Amino acid sequence: MYRLLIVDDEEIITDSLYETFVSHMPERLDVCKAYSAKEALTWMERSRIDIVLTDIRMPGMSGLELTEQIQAYWSHCRVIFLTGYSDFNYAYKAFQMPNVRYLLKTEGYDKIMAVVEEVMQEIRQSHRMHELLQQSHEVTCQLAELQQEEYLRNLLQNCTAYTAGSSEIQDEWARRDIGLHCSAPVYVVLGRLDYKGKPLHAERAQIQASARKIGSSLLDEHTYHASVADHYGDVVWLIQSKQPEAEPAHSLVRYLEGTLELVQEACMASLGISVAFALSGKSCNWSDITRQYERLRQLHWMKIGDGISMVLTDHEDALPNPDHRELTRVSSRIEVMSGYLETGRIQQFYEVFEELVNELLQQDVTMERAMETYYNLALHLYSTINRWGLHQDIPDQRRLLRLSEYASMKDAVQVLYQATDQLVRFKGLDEQERANAVIHSLCTYIKEHLEEDLSLVRLAELHHFNPSYLSRFFKQEMGINLSEFIDELKVRRSKELLRNSDLMVREVALQVGYEAAHSFTRFFKKVTGMTPQEFRESLLVR
Repeated sequence: MYRLLIVDDEEIITDSLYETFVSHMPERLDVCKAYSAKEALTWMERSRIDIVLTDIRMPGMSGLELTEQIQAYWSHCRVIFLTGYSDFNYAYKAFQMPNVRYLLKTEGYDKIMAVVEEVMQEIRQSHRMHELLQQSHEVTCQLAELQQEEYLRNLLQNCTAYTAGSSEIQDEWARRDIGLHCSAPVYVVLGRLDYKGKPLHAERAQIQASARKIGSSLLDEHTYHASVADHYGDVVWLIQSKQPEAEPAHSLVRYLEGTLELVQEACMASLGISVAFALSGKSCNWSDITRQYERLRQLHWMKIGDGISMVLTDHEDALPNPDHRELTRVSSRIEVMSGYLETGRIQQFYEVFEELVNELLQQDVTMERAMETYYNLALHLYSTINRWGLHQDIPDQRRLLRLSEYASMKDAVQVLYQATDQLVRFKGLDEQERANAVIHSLCTYIKEHLEEDLSLVRLAELHHFNPSYLSRFFKQEMGINLSEFIDELKVRRSKELLRNSDLMVREVALQVGYEAAHSFTRFFKKVTGMTPQEFRESLLVR
């Protein structure tokens, strides 16, 4: 779904264009509107905009000046100038700008919609990256890249191992073709790929490499970056701005959010897969990379929508205090096992779990090692039960921590198996429950705030989704477009107010989110076939 922003200081033109596009392209366009260039720039700061349909002459800031700012902020955005002036100088200036079209208002709605269709097709074609996919296949075969990837994976797992002097680290990175600066902070992005049931390692490796190539090509313009596929099959990007002093941190985060949405669309168009992203909302030092990476993994687990594209941003102000204990081989494998459970890779989860349990029961294992392995496993299961809020559903979880109560290690291991099976069962159930809770919360909010801003971008901000994902998720769960659901509630509320109150039409309009009575009247008649006044008069006839 692409996002169209309509900008015109004449309210009746803006509203009529908005209603036209909403009614004719609800499945393909998320439509926003602004009544000034300043308001349009506010939209650009809040969300990615793909196409701007703007008047070329407006008070305060012209459409040309607006376009210059848009292209400086978001170079991928396409602009269509719409004006009643056939002024050659204005048209000439518009034609000099990249990704810009020029239309006269007298050409009519059909022409405007046709041009928007053409621009959407151009955007779709730009996302087809078959040549890049072929290049990525060749690059993955090179030994140098494999060595670089292993280096980056080790950095993610244990950043404290990289504490040498800055010049030494920078020289090492240069040798490995890692184009980042060890003295500058870094942003972390974690992408979780939906492999669509592809079990073969070679297939997954190719998909990972292709997704990385697509992401890197779209990030190249404004950032330095390096990417790697981690031990869980996810893709991680480490990112730095090319102009850290000139660019505010929040602007870079907005740019990354929008670029990641483009990566999602390109991966779907070129690979046929969806990607869910988690992004650090602020930069961190290299010594905090491991902890930031783990936070993003947890953020992925806490959100719903596995296999559906979304961009989650970690807005926490600070990372948790570091744990300086040396990680043992056992705890490292438990971390891997935990990752498999959180991402729903149950077969791999059981394989690691049974490997650890078998070590517990070996004849030559020492008591100290057996206790260490057992308590690491038990503590992980106990923590997961509490973190998932299952302490009431699994009331005997404290038995996990009472090893001395069992007659033998074999008896204790059976309790580990029971807890593990219960967690796996709940993992399969809780996602739909969380989805139901989100939908219920969203519907309740809309019902209680019909007079407020219910744009897709605003609802996404309130519920911590990106707009494109929220639109798809709502349609998937409810079987109806979000805009249609809102319209139904507004019509129902409008009828109640017209039937049971003495409110004037413009007062009713305000209570269902329309500042202008004529816009409300057009909306009401379009849905019901009658104007509000005609509806009220029909009640008197009865």
